[in-house]
This record gives sequence, C-alpha cells and structure tokens, in this order.
Amino acid sequence: MTYKNGLQKGFTWSLAILILSNIYLSPALAQSGRYSNWHMGRWMMGDWGMGRFGMILMIIFWGLIIVGIVSFVKWLIQTKGSRGGSIVSNGSKPMDILKERYAKGEIAHDEFESMKKDILQ
Repeated sequence: MTYKNGLQKGFTWSLAILILSNIYLSPALAQSGRYSNWHMGRWMMGDWGMGRFGMILMIIFWGLIIVGIVSFVKWLIQTKGSRGGSIVSNGSKPMDILKERYAKGEIAHDEFESMKKDILQ
C-alpha cells in the first residue's frame, strides 16, 4: 500500500490500533459492573493452590521445553552435515582431500590410485 503523505500513513495506523484495541478490550468492557462476591479464593493461588511447588514445576517444564528445542535443532544440524549436505568441505578427511586434488587435476590417475591405497591401509 502506498501512502501519499505521512499524515495518511499515521491515520491508517491509528485506525488499525483503535480497531484492534476495541476487539481485545470488548470482553472486559462487556462486564463493567462488579463481580459481587466472586473472587479467586483458595482454588487458584490462595490457600490450597500450587504455590512454590507450582512455580518450581513451571520452571522445570519450560526448561525441558527449551532443552528439547535446542537438542532438536542441534540434531537437525548434525544430520544435515553428516549427509554431506554442506557445500564447503572442511578438508578434515584425507580421502576427501585426495578426491578434491584429483578432481582439480593436480594429480594424475596413477598417483591417485597409489595414494588411495596408502590411505586405506
């Protein structure tokens, strides 16, 4: 969407914020009166609630979720790298280096075969 000037852009954003705030606040505005005797009581976080035990369980829960996500991402990275999906070779394996040199034409076929036998022994 192109705007003719900054005033039109500001008006559009203001209108969008106003509409969204009305959508999100409408349930709260629908109950404008008091709740009379309704309160949280002991069932939520009061006398019989979870308290510190619930807080510890929540920390453990989110810690496990974060550890699981990190482990999954690491696993994805390792499996992609082990399949040879990387474009740039790090050159850590002697056979890979030998194949690269042969492909570039730095060594002849006879040299390649003799070096290959030495590496595989």
